[in-house]
Amino acid sequence: MPASSSRSTLARQWELLKMLPVRAPGTTAADLQKSLEQAGHPTSKRTVERDLVELSRLFPLQCNSKGTPFGWYWTPGSAAELPGLSICDALTMRLVEGSIRPLVPANLLGVLEPKFAQAQRKLESLSAESASARWAEKVASVQPALSLLAPEIDTDVLEKVQNALLNDLQVRCRYYAAHKDQTHDLTLSPLALVQRGQVTYLIAIAEPFEDVRQFVLHRIQAAVAIDRPANRPADFDLQRYIASGTMQFGSGASIKLEAWISDGLARLIRETPISHDMQISPLPDGAMLSATVPDSWELRWWILSHAGSIRIDRPTNLRKAIRQRLMTALNLFNGEKE
Repeated sequence: MPASSSRSTLARQWELLKMLPVRAPGTTAADLQKSLEQAGHPTSKRTVERDLVELSRLFPLQCNSKGTPFGWYWTPGSAAELPGLSICDALTMRLVEGSIRPLVPANLLGVLEPKFAQAQRKLESLSAESASARWAEKVASVQPALSLLAPEIDTDVLEKVQNALLNDLQVRCRYYAAHKDQTHDLTLSPLALVQRGQVTYLIAIAEPFEDVRQFVLHRIQAAVAIDRPANRPADFDLQRYIASGTMQFGSGASIKLEAWISDGLARLIRETPISHDMQISPLPDGAMLSATVPDSWELRWWILSHAGSIRIDRPTNLRKAIRQRLMTALNLFNGEKE
């Protein structure tokens, strides 16, 4: 028997053992066949029946033969827990591995590393026989923006920050503020870690202030744990904080946006609306857009990315800011040497 076929049979039978219940009346071969198919092991009911008979010679399995259809289960009192990953488990770990690394504490990541490696090996070994094992090769997630390389995060800094966050302790760090080109020594009370695109942000309170701020994790040049409880506001909720639009680099306030847009842009945002209350009214030369959106840098970047297809009418302060930014860009081009 070819090695690939042997691996496929072993993986299927191992998965079958993990599916069996621990008590009567058990599970029928037909139901087990359906469960195996859902788990990425397509096979027939007859093959499952043969597997069960063969496995019952090696493992403490029983068949409930008091009525039909027969049900299979582990003999009461026997150990039914088996190690290993299912194809579904392996596929899930393979798909999320890259995105969760900065968000998992170092001690837990060390435990996960062997599972990541095991998941990769399992998918590779079963890829020839199982379509499900090849799924990771057929899907991908890309950022809807310029592809930027992920910044390097100091592993010691990451571990110190994660431990402080995990144990609700303060951390003293040296932080580089890029917009000011300055380095500051800060005492932070970590509240959360948030992955935004390729960049990881530490949400924290900096002593002696009380407001919640964002610190780019890779700009922390050194960190030392402090055995002092973090200043964690009782009303801080991470999901509510994100929902406020703060991670779009704004105040969290919303504005009523009114703008002329081109027909092309109108077609695009009808497919992916910018708000729940968005309205688009046709005009002879385009359309009128109305929407309630967070007032943020992200909104400005979006508007500027559609320059030539959108004109802001209200609010007037946003209109002036966008106009000034476009004039500055135009002056840069007009001033260049041919």
